[in-house]
Amino acid sequence: MIIVGVGVGPGLLTQEAIDVISNASVVYGSRRSIELAQAFIKCEALLIKDYKNLHLLPGDAVVLSTGDPMFSGLGKFATEKDRVVTGISSIQAACARFHVEMSNLAMITAHGRDPAPAKEALVREIGLGKNIFLLPADTFGPGEVALVLKEIGVNARICIYEDIGYPDERAVCGTVAEPPENHSDMYCILVVL
Repeated sequence: MIIVGVGVGPGLLTQEAIDVISNASVVYGSRRSIELAQAFIKCEALLIKDYKNLHLLPGDAVVLSTGDPMFSGLGKFATEKDRVVTGISSIQAACARFHVEMSNLAMITAHGRDPAPAKEALVREIGLGKNIFLLPADTFGPGEVALVLKEIGVNARICIYEDIGYPDERAVCGTVAEPPENHSDMYCILVVL
């Protein structure tokens, strides 16, 4: 299996991803990932119904993963014999958009998970002086991040980047006292000390 990152939004596929997708004999993915790669798919494209059974797919199957497969993506299902092709992630896009150096960045995900470990990681990494990139959960977004920062006495810039690459793309920053509000459920958060 080849797991291919299709980028975080339209027009963000790498040349390597385009080449692999264009030469695939069968492609699997979510509806969104197939839409992002549609212009380069020349074979049958099937929706993934059960992510835990990816190992049952044919060896030459190309599996599309939004963003980069190795950050909260399908790369976690890769075995040693599988190939993983990187994609442009929301991390890269957000850091470029807000001019945040990635070398002092802690990456945290609450996406599709219990947000308690993400909250603990946020407190720990802020305590180490790190800027934070966070994939939020429905119950752990910019308002909740601001409350955590307020509780631990940290003042920081809180930025959200939503619908990256789409016509409604939006990038906005706020403070702990006035955090930005997301208008979409497809967004990420940067906390900049």
